[in-house]
Amino acid sequence: MIMSRIEAPSSEDTAATGDLVDLLLSGLPAEAVLTDPDVTASYANDMASFCPAGAPAVVVLPRTTEQVQHVMRTATALRVPVVPQGARTGLSGAANASDGCIVLSLTKMDRILEINPVDRIAVCEPGVVNAALSRAVGEHGLYYPPDPSSWEMCTIGGNIGTASGGLCCVKYGVTAEYVLGLDVVLADGRLMSTGRRTAKGVAGYDLTRLFVGSEGSLGIVVRAVLGLRPKPPEQLVLAAEFASAAAACDAVCRIMEGGHVPSLLELMDRTTVKAVNDMAQMGLPESTEALLLAAFDTTAPAADLAAVGALCEAAGATQVVPADDVAESELLLQARRLSLTALEAVKGVTMIDDVCVPRSRLAEMLEGVDRIAEKYQLTIGVVAHAGDGNTHPTVCFDSADPDESRRARESFDEIMALGLELGGTITGEHGVGVLKKEWLAREIGPVGMEMQRAVKQAFDPLNILNPGKLF
Repeated sequence: MIMSRIEAPSSEDTAATGDLVDLLLSGLPAEAVLTDPDVTASYANDMASFCPAGAPAVVVLPRTTEQVQHVMRTATALRVPVVPQGARTGLSGAANASDGCIVLSLTKMDRILEINPVDRIAVCEPGVVNAALSRAVGEHGLYYPPDPSSWEMCTIGGNIGTASGGLCCVKYGVTAEYVLGLDVVLADGRLMSTGRRTAKGVAGYDLTRLFVGSEGSLGIVVRAVLGLRPKPPEQLVLAAEFASAAAACDAVCRIMEGGHVPSLLELMDRTTVKAVNDMAQMGLPESTEALLLAAFDTTAPAADLAAVGALCEAAGATQVVPADDVAESELLLQARRLSLTALEAVKGVTMIDDVCVPRSRLAEMLEGVDRIAEKYQLTIGVVAHAGDGNTHPTVCFDSADPDESRRARESFDEIMALGLELGGTITGEHGVGVLKKEWLAREIGPVGMEMQRAVKQAFDPLNILNPGKLF
């Protein structure tokens, strides 16, 4: 954890903590309330760098909605902040504890309550792991598309809180498009249901969508109704190598302008390709300046790949390799899946940015990141959900070197400024949390901030739900 702070409670805090724990235990089993400081400290932060974290007073692991309601009533009575958590795989500090807070870990609420193939919905608790839900609905011939890179670990509640995306968003969209309804425990312990189970529904304000991406600042999601799709055929993948990032971005524009709908369209720059080669000896040509991966899960994927391959060649691809089968497709995707691990191995610590720009300006974004890397004398690799314009510039640095850490933070800010300059947004799928809250104000402006705070005040007048996040 970089630049974090976890302070031990004072003697006064200890007495207050005792009252808090006693009240919590009046409505919770003993095993659900963790007070050992060594244990609670392990819940202090998510996976973001440069985000301060405090020392929680207690960690609670409820198993039922009623237990969550008890926690929130207790927190309201004592005016104690509550920080909701899932698997803590987030990258913005949104799940970081504050001093003296209740960490409300929802990982034990992990039941899939219903899978309905006729209505094409699943109903589940927030602690269900994304991959577990995907596999469960797959047994019914159904598909839950949102697939963050951490899908084997991250939870549905965390995905909802941060409005997660993933590799398949270019065709299937993000988490928000699949959340139909929610049960939410409010700050004062009341239970509210939003949304619907039906294919259509426009009754009142869309409170469901409001909670998606709210990072636990408006309420605690305890149940979600999720939309499903029929399971698509297995995808086939094409890899195209380019002598410049600009040529690869040109290919992306040609593919999207041509009306193609790939199930995946990912880009790796030369720094990332080299890092993957160095770590896994994948044999990618050293001359590769950019690698573009496209996939189709249509009924005739080979024909789609051929059409996209021709567009890549027209844009200047030096080599185009379409897979013949699913196994070969998996091999081609392996480099992309190893990207972040490989970049982390460069220096040991990374800051992963999450700037999304219009597809038409993707080349300018990559060229700008190159300039920033040169200016700060840092290794910055870029992997991108190119079909969305969602880039992940990844700053590699030595956290033991104060000067390099400073340059890493400054380069991170310049990358966000570049994204806004190009008509983009500071976060496409990771959220704001602590890491980007000063940038949220720059993006949405003073009137937008005023309205955001008014919404927060309406749902959480005591400001006890994840305070200090977003703004």
